[in-house]
Amino acid sequence: MKISELLIVGLGLMSSILCLPGIASAADAVLAVKVENDIIAADSDGHYSNGIEVAYSFVPDKAHWTRAMAEGLGWSAANLDVASYRFGHQIYTPDDIEIASLIEDDRPYAGLAYAGLSIFQSRDQGQWRDSRAWHMDLGLVGPGAGAEHFQRAVHRATGSDEPKGWDNQLENEPFFNLAYGQRWWRQSQLGPLELEYGPALGAAVGNLYTYASSGLGLRFGKGLARSLGLPSINPGYGSGAYFEPGQSFAWFGYVNLDGRYMAHNMLLDGNAFSNSHSVDREQWVGDLQAGIALTWDRWQVSFASVWRTREFKGQTEPDQFGTLVVSRAF
Repeated sequence: MKISELLIVGLGLMSSILCLPGIASAADAVLAVKVENDIIAADSDGHYSNGIEVAYSFVPDKAHWTRAMAEGLGWSAANLDVASYRFGHQIYTPDDIEIASLIEDDRPYAGLAYAGLSIFQSRDQGQWRDSRAWHMDLGLVGPGAGAEHFQRAVHRATGSDEPKGWDNQLENEPFFNLAYGQRWWRQSQLGPLELEYGPALGAAVGNLYTYASSGLGLRFGKGLARSLGLPSINPGYGSGAYFEPGQSFAWFGYVNLDGRYMAHNMLLDGNAFSNSHSVDREQWVGDLQAGIALTWDRWQVSFASVWRTREFKGQTEPDQFGTLVVSRAF
């Protein structure tokens, strides 16, 4: 997708969501729109072609049902910090979208739409802080997600290359996924800057993704405590875009290295209940993420570039994409 397409989609989403009843008047809430696209960071339009997620994050009141859910998961209900409702759409294509026939040695065409819930908790323990999150997603992979019609319409409106291979996309298949992630942050100073760094562990289970992960992250800047942590790009994770508004300017830069053992990836392995295109998945996949987040008043904008190792055998080179998150507190 081109930059002009991103502007069309982003402006449409922001306008629609801000008009929803009750959104603008909610207290302790943040509305975030995340766009992930290869054209942001690299001059390409293939593999992970585009992703959009809208997240409504808030501090639950004492009687909110997410606190009972947190307690059922072994957390302290009173210490639940943030809950987030998420809605998203993603598009995956082979590198060459102008070939109509099946490209057997490149990834399948696939679209997915989902709704998700995330809950977050952060605990200070002296010089250490640990943050953890549960994510639950329910959605659909296949023609019912509307990726073909969406991509064709936007490409037609912007004069971009016509995607011709959608007849080969994965078939309709619902999915349910659970994911858990935890980070341990060592809190320190780097001259006048605040500093956090430390390891992370995570896992996901479901018929969309199943994997185990570990990583190492670093944040530095001013006002780190106003944000939950790093914007996540792990498959099946919510973005964690909540922040505390304030009059002062805050910012942080970040670098994150993450490795995953992929036991299952429907988007590469193909459909479980029908014949479909598939490729041989790489079991070990790594991400390097570097970015910056700027916070002022009731706004936060973050941008990151992501480098991802080869996800399937025969992939000619690693992928690169950018992720942009625009958030507004209410």
